[in-house]
Amino acid sequence: MIALDLLAKAHGAVPVLGALSLQVAPGEVLGISGASGAGKTTLLRILAGLDSRFDGQISLPARRAIVFQSPTLMPWRSALDNVAIPTSCTPAEARAMLARVGLQGLEDRFPGQLSLGQARRVAIARAFVGRPEALILDEPFASLDAERIDDLIALTAALITETGAAVVLASHSAHELATLAHRQLRLEGRPARLVQP
Repeated sequence: MIALDLLAKAHGAVPVLGALSLQVAPGEVLGISGASGAGKTTLLRILAGLDSRFDGQISLPARRAIVFQSPTLMPWRSALDNVAIPTSCTPAEARAMLARVGLQGLEDRFPGQLSLGQARRVAIARAFVGRPEALILDEPFASLDAERIDDLIALTAALITETGAAVVLASHSAHELATLAHRQLRLEGRPARLVQP
């Protein structure tokens, strides 16, 4: 379960997020939309436990993972190492998860040898290999063509079902949100608050 009761979040003297509350149950996907600069990434960093400088309270599971807007892979490490090293999983576990996301045979390739879609699959494998209880997705399918997006959405949905993670997905894409999210909220205003879309 993810539970946040936020009173306020500012960057210096600039208010970014106003009072808002949300809860995400295990196995549920909450979609968050909003204009660029509305505060989606700020909210996701709080929900991922990466930013504790806010007024309010949060309750997060111990096992958490995040998939960023870019794959954020270590360019000097293989796909296998990009899954195994940050998560401390075994090479066998990393290899099995890479196979699960369709990258069998590409484990020894470096990020520069992978397409963007393949790099995103490595990032998804890294997120799911530890069977997270909470998963934060920050526009994880950006810059992919429609066919690749649909493939990755289907894969992500299957992995969410398998892990039972509580998931928050931020996206500009109505298609991604409608396909993957069980319910949706939108960030609006300055400071931003969550409203029904």
